[in-house]
Amino acid sequence: MFYNLLAPLASQWPAFNVFRYISFRSMAALITALMIAIVIGPYCIKKLRQLKCGQYINEDVKLHQNKAGTPTMGGILLIFALFVSVILWADVTNRYIWQCFLVLIGFGAIGMWDDLTKLLHHKNKGISPKAKLLGQLVIAFIGMWLLMHNPTYSSRLYIPFFKDISFDLGYFYLPFGMFIMVAASNAVNLTDGMDGLAIGPSIVAAIVFSIFIYITGNVRFSGYLLVPYMPGVGEVTVFCSAFIGAGLGFLWFNAYPAQIFMGDVGSLSIGGLLGYLALLCKQELILGVVGGLFVIETLSVILQVSYFKWTGGKRIFRMAPLHHHFQEKNIPESKIIIRFWIASILLGLVALSVLKLR
Repeated sequence: MFYNLLAPLASQWPAFNVFRYISFRSMAALITALMIAIVIGPYCIKKLRQLKCGQYINEDVKLHQNKAGTPTMGGILLIFALFVSVILWADVTNRYIWQCFLVLIGFGAIGMWDDLTKLLHHKNKGISPKAKLLGQLVIAFIGMWLLMHNPTYSSRLYIPFFKDISFDLGYFYLPFGMFIMVAASNAVNLTDGMDGLAIGPSIVAAIVFSIFIYITGNVRFSGYLLVPYMPGVGEVTVFCSAFIGAGLGFLWFNAYPAQIFMGDVGSLSIGGLLGYLALLCKQELILGVVGGLFVIETLSVILQVSYFKWTGGKRIFRMAPLHHHFQEKNIPESKIIIRFWIASILLGLVALSVLKLR
């Protein structure tokens, strides 16, 4: 909004020229979202307590029983701070900004439906997996349809670390993109099992994709670094920065010991958004690197369930997802979280190295 109102005045008052710079507005969006989340966080926690939106803890996770009743659905706080900040600092006429909002709020609505179902039934059973998956597929389809109907968007799949290798998926790119978003959404959801465990790597991923998106939307940088150029996408850097700020503000209250949990409204929306950001900057496969922690957590569940069924009751891990396995080995929760964050940061640096290694 500030961009649309004040940038046109730069011709008369040069001081307003600063609002034309994505870098300036990105930093302003980060700080704004962070401050909004920190300021309204206590009120949000209080309100969720009054509404009795307390987290149900599965009886199998014995070490987390002391967290029962902690306010959940804190993803609403993150989404609100992000939304207000983006509206203030981004170009509200940019199509990609609203497509990101569609994915974020669409996946968030499915998560809220699931959270409310759990709360109303006073047990850890939300909507059916089929209903959740169908909702995710619908939102992912709409997001991909909008993306592929942009004449500047390509259906080519670029291979990381190789500058001359790419494949045109054609019509298959639409279901591929849908898979990316749905898989990312569920992967973040599975990782959200400890205080700050999911939001930390999500912030790292948002930082990495903000860099890729800025380069993708800049004709000179994209040409130099051999990244596909997409006009207008650079504005989404403001969106990414607002997410980083909102995520840090949420982490202020979600850090161990957590005062609030993000719930499915937070984890599903964050995962879907990260998948969409990867698609926007044509770094779909890089998502598997920067989000490697989410991939490992998801694979641990798939392997555990598959092996359990195949062997008739045997397990690979003491408990899945993987973070519960380490907790069952009596490793302190805070240590597991910090180590997973460190691994996420290293994976983010590996993902950024693709800019110079190909």
